[in-house]
Amino acid sequence: MADKKYESLKIENIVASGAIAESIDLVEFSKTVKNCELNKKRFPGAVYRIKEPKMASLIFSTGKIVLTGARNNKALTDGLAILIKSLKEAGIETLKEPKVAINNMVCSYDLGKYINLNKLTVTLNVENIEYEPEQFPGLVYRIKDPKIVVLIFSSGKIILTGGKTLEDVKKGLDILEQKLESIM
Repeated sequence: MADKKYESLKIENIVASGAIAESIDLVEFSKTVKNCELNKKRFPGAVYRIKEPKMASLIFSTGKIVLTGARNNKALTDGLAILIKSLKEAGIETLKEPKVAINNMVCSYDLGKYINLNKLTVTLNVENIEYEPEQFPGLVYRIKDPKIVVLIFSSGKIILTGGKTLEDVKKGLDILEQKLESIM
């Protein structure tokens, strides 16, 4: 049963990176595979877009990759499998054990209540926050452990970024809610 507390927590994007091959002939790969763009004047890697699950892969000649756009671990795993299959079909030898790990999860959450950001700025530890409403309408709150950055908006909507796992994101959310309870 899903935890009611985290009901509105939603993964918006997962970014993962790592090594998938010793080297990749990007010119050959981009010619062979549909939905793959290569423009070395603008970007040193190929951009391979996967339709289902919707994801983009940045592929470099060194065999390194960056995957972005997945909204859950299954989509990330499925997208990686499609990428590996496409590389093999293009005649590129991949690593037996690709070394790909999540670097960042971007999640959204609704606190369900209005937040007075001016009051929050005055009461929270000044080292960990930035609030300049003339430049950005949200308050930026940095949590040290786990290393999470939280964007808090007066509507009660928040964005959490920096977590490598959903557990990290939930811990960050718990820390934020404890702080809010103690001052609101």
